[in-house]
Amino acid sequence: MASKKTSGKKVPQTTVYRMSLYYRALKQMLGNGITTTSSAALSEAVGFTDAQIRKDLAYFGQFGVPGRGYEVENLLEAIASVLGINRRWKVALVGVGHLGYALLAYKGFKDQGFDICCAFDNDPDKIGKTWEGVPIHDVAEAVDVLRESRIELGVIAIPEAAAQNALDMLVAGGVKSILTFAPGRLHVPPDVRVRRVDLAMELEWLSYHATSIA
Repeated sequence: MASKKTSGKKVPQTTVYRMSLYYRALKQMLGNGITTTSSAALSEAVGFTDAQIRKDLAYFGQFGVPGRGYEVENLLEAIASVLGINRRWKVALVGVGHLGYALLAYKGFKDQGFDICCAFDNDPDKIGKTWEGVPIHDVAEAVDVLRESRIELGVIAIPEAAAQNALDMLVAGGVKSILTFAPGRLHVPPDVRVRRVDLAMELEWLSYHATSIA
């Protein structure tokens, strides 16, 4: 099996995104009883060219056997290692509003190895309760709870005005990788990685294309 090392190459973010798609396609193949595949077959499943697939995989090593293709289970395990989902991750959620409740209820995170272990809010009616088995703590206790629980990933699901404070709190608690649903720019330390999901921007992208074909 190939190593996840990249020999010093800088891996494009678009490649990482496509690796996630390859992982899902391979998982579906395995579930359907398919044990071997090719870059051409994988291309049909994900919508990218087989040349692009081979180029993406080449960042992480040599996969497959010429003329025989890929062993689906082996390639699935290798991509899981590349993406870091061959282990379980401890996740904290900041903000237990409508979006926060939905994130806590989503079972797909646990299936992919992401365990939301704790949540934080400043609403007295929510503090001390649990939702989907996840305890909701006071934000004032966040730094201590994050460190005691050894939280590795953070999710921010609160309005933009409070997002910077939430990020600072997560960083103070030792979290270095953060996903935020809050729009707007955040000031981030150089050793912290932040991924932003702006749902309004995604809808604007769709509305632009809907307008252009109308």
